[in-house]
Amino acid sequence: MSEDLGTPVLDDHLHLDPDHGRGMAAVDDFARLGGTHLIVVNKPSWHLGPVPSDREDFRPVFETTVAAAREATDRLRGRAWPVLGVHPGLVSRLVDDEGYDPTEARDLMQAGIDVAAEFVAEGRALGLKSGRPHYEVSDAVWDASNAVMRHAFDHGADLDCAVQLHTEASEDLTDIADWASDAGMDPARVVKHYAAGRLAGPTPSVMSEKDRLRRAAEAGDPFLMETDFVDDPEKPGMVMGPKTVPRRVRWLLDEGYDEAVANAHVETPRAVYDIDTEATLVDAE
Repeated sequence: MSEDLGTPVLDDHLHLDPDHGRGMAAVDDFARLGGTHLIVVNKPSWHLGPVPSDREDFRPVFETTVAAAREATDRLRGRAWPVLGVHPGLVSRLVDDEGYDPTEARDLMQAGIDVAAEFVAEGRALGLKSGRPHYEVSDAVWDASNAVMRHAFDHGADLDCAVQLHTEASEDLTDIADWASDAGMDPARVVKHYAAGRLAGPTPSVMSEKDRLRRAAEAGDPFLMETDFVDDPEKPGMVMGPKTVPRRVRWLLDEGYDEAVANAHVETPRAVYDIDTEATLVDAE
């Protein structure tokens, strides 16, 4: 029987790999501790297949993620939604390993974003993911990566959907928020994955460590909570496990941060993704 924490509990960014990882067993762990909703982000394309060389090479990865989110929904009191896109680290795979020049890599990655946008347009995905490397790269690769991200913002504006980002660690990404605004997006619908407890610009999706969460709770600004669970049996201790967000929600409630819990799991998901985590709950059995 699942624990009921008296609130929706959303993990804003985790990966599921039913074929190679824990898959639905991870979802069951999340639900048993009181987790109710998931944003399931596709794993980097080269983790579920070959390094893409054509736009259609992205499609099987997206289909796998959509199917995993659908199966997860059947096991949750709430539901799961897929977010699809191109991991910014792909640029290094293409340039360093496959011999692409940065412009060619940019074009292929933008084509992958185009395919992900088709899923959003069809109602099969909730939003897009993009970003830029969090490690040092050449100026040409940096420029190409920023162009891919801005392409995602163009789709975000056209589709009126959120865009999750992988970026360098920072507490000030107002430049990125300005680019989203230039594209016609509400920058509040740009989500910085793996965020610290405070961020200027996009909405932070805060890693569920107590110090980061306390900062976010006390700041009072919109935020989300995540684990970045990678679901890779070869990296069992990497990032955080699927039980973490429910456990941290209980801790926040015990510490008296009820308003912060409502912020992260009801109000901000509604503002960023236009989802209702309360209306999509069913009673625990």
